[in-house]
Amino acid sequence: MGHPEKKKTAGTWKTVLAFAVTAVLLLVFMVLAANIGGIKVTFVQLLRGIFAEYDEDVAIIVQLRFPRIFVAILGGTAMAVAGVITQAVMRSPLADPGIIGISAGSGFVAVLVTAFAPALGAFSPLFSFAGGILAFGIVYALSWKGGLSPVRLILIGIAVDALFTGLSEAFNQMTGGNYSGAASIVESNISLKNWDDVATLAVYVCVGAVGCLFCLKKCNLLGLSDRLACSIGVNVAKTRMQVSVVAVFLASAATAVVGSISFLGLIVPHIARLLVGNDHKKLIPYSALLGALFFLVADTVGRWIAYPYEIGVSIIMSVVGGPLFIVLLLRSKKYA
Repeated sequence: MGHPEKKKTAGTWKTVLAFAVTAVLLLVFMVLAANIGGIKVTFVQLLRGIFAEYDEDVAIIVQLRFPRIFVAILGGTAMAVAGVITQAVMRSPLADPGIIGISAGSGFVAVLVTAFAPALGAFSPLFSFAGGILAFGIVYALSWKGGLSPVRLILIGIAVDALFTGLSEAFNQMTGGNYSGAASIVESNISLKNWDDVATLAVYVCVGAVGCLFCLKKCNLLGLSDRLACSIGVNVAKTRMQVSVVAVFLASAATAVVGSISFLGLIVPHIARLLVGNDHKKLIPYSALLGALFFLVADTVGRWIAYPYEIGVSIIMSVVGGPLFIVLLLRSKKYA
């Protein structure tokens, strides 16, 4: 009887440590990100300038760099949680809104809205949500063959992603990149984000977070076989659709502001499971924290590695995520 208790205690401490270390690293990279550029401040100076007395250097950093930092944190949070939920719905460890076309569908609609109706910028995530639902519906319908086929899911998802990505890039090139807001979505460029973008994304992420509260138990139930879930009274199809809406909403909201970022929703859930386990009551909140860290690290590295030039966060994630995707594909017996 003692062994299960010891394992439970050890697991609890591991989870607490994972949350604490990740939170500290997030704060560290926020300070590092704030200091990439001509103006640099110490952590103490930064705190004093924000909370105690006016500091011109800190004011410039808060106005110009902090919006980018918070957009990265919120975008990473939304993308990572959407990835966790998508994997639960699709029952595939290789599912990711960025890989299976949800983000690309969302991004295409966001590009059109940003280009032709910029006054509706605050509602862009809602229109983007429609594009995400369309892409998800196509992938889900074509992947179903007496059940979800993982191979068909990935192949169809890649095709849908290519379709919507191509449409977005074609629009950008046809207009000569004259619509800077639309171009930033196509290129996943967050360098020009401001506090309005932070506020917009924060509202939708908070709404998505409320939706996640209703998904915690349902995601665990979706991990069961359909027959077992039905035997305990779960309407699997209805539950899957309800949870899918939350995943698509979060992915669409992030895509409408930061653009399509592949592999973030793939990498973070796998690492999170290693650290906190498969219980979504811990997995989803930890993935949110780890996703924020990953996105911020990728953006910070992209700004630092070729300073004063920048490498886009989508490129950094592709360079890291591509090889990992291949490794996961080779290690999974389902795809062998």
